[in-house]
Amino acid sequence: MSGARYTHGHHDSVLRSHRWRTAENSAAYLLPQLRSGMALLDIGCGPGTITADLAERVAPGLVRGLDQGDAVIAEATAAFAGVANLEFAVGDVYQLDVEEAAFDVVHAHQVLQHLADPVGALREMRRVTRPGGLVAARDADFAAMAWFPRLPALDDWMTLYQQVARSNHAEPDGGRFLRHWAHRAGLSDVTSSASVWCYSTEAERSWWGGLWAERVVSSEFGRQAVARGFTDEAGLSAIAAGWRTWAADPDGWFAVLNGEIVCRV
Repeated sequence: MSGARYTHGHHDSVLRSHRWRTAENSAAYLLPQLRSGMALLDIGCGPGTITADLAERVAPGLVRGLDQGDAVIAEATAAFAGVANLEFAVGDVYQLDVEEAAFDVVHAHQVLQHLADPVGALREMRRVTRPGGLVAARDADFAAMAWFPRLPALDDWMTLYQQVARSNHAEPDGGRFLRHWAHRAGLSDVTSSASVWCYSTEAERSWWGGLWAERVVSSEFGRQAVARGFTDEAGLSAIAAGWRTWAADPDGWFAVLNGEIVCRV
C-alpha cells in the first residue's frame, strides 16, 4: 500500500461491492485450511465483511484486518465492534508493523493486482507468517472477464480500466500472475486454483451493472481517467449507459475470473 494509488477509490459504488463479499463467495479456496485457534492477518480488508467471516471460522484465534484507508477501517471497526477476536488497523503491506512469524495465515483478497510491487508485498506477508503457516491471495483477471452481449461500451470500459490501472503501476490481470509472483517472492510450496463470480439474474445484473454505471462516473476511477486524458465526461457517460443497457438485458451474463494461491511457508 505505502501510498499506492488505489484505482477504484472508496466511493460508495466501490464499497457496495466490497460489502457484498463474504468468506464463502470470496475465499472458499482457503476455508478448508482454517482451524479454530489460528491467528490470521487479512490485508486490504476494506469494510471487513470477509475478515469477520474468517474471524468466526478461526475463533478464538485473533484476527486482524489491515487497510490503508482510515475511513474504511473506521467503518469496519464500528460494524464489527462486538466480535471479540477481531481487530482492525491502518497499515502498510510493504512494512507490516508485526514481528516475524506472528500469524498462522496471512490473506489478501483483491489486493496484489493494485500494487506496484506485489512480489515485495508477498515477501512481507511471508515474513510475518509462521513456519508451516499459509500465505493466501485471490485476485481478479480483468482481461479474462467475459460478458454477453458484447456491447461496444463495455469493450471501451475494459480498455479504459486497463489504461487507468496501468497508469497507477498496477497489474489489472493480476489473477494469472499470482503463482509467478509467489515464486519470485521465495514461496515454493504453492497451490493454485481459480473461481468465478457470475452475474446473470435480474437482481444480479441490476446490482453489478448499476454499481459499475455509478462507479464509472462518480468514483476515483472515472476522475483519474479524465485527468490523465484517457477519455472525457461524455466518454464516461457513454460507458455508464452501456452498463445500464447490459443490466436491462434479460440475456445479460457476466463472469469475473479470479486466480487463487495458497502458499505453505
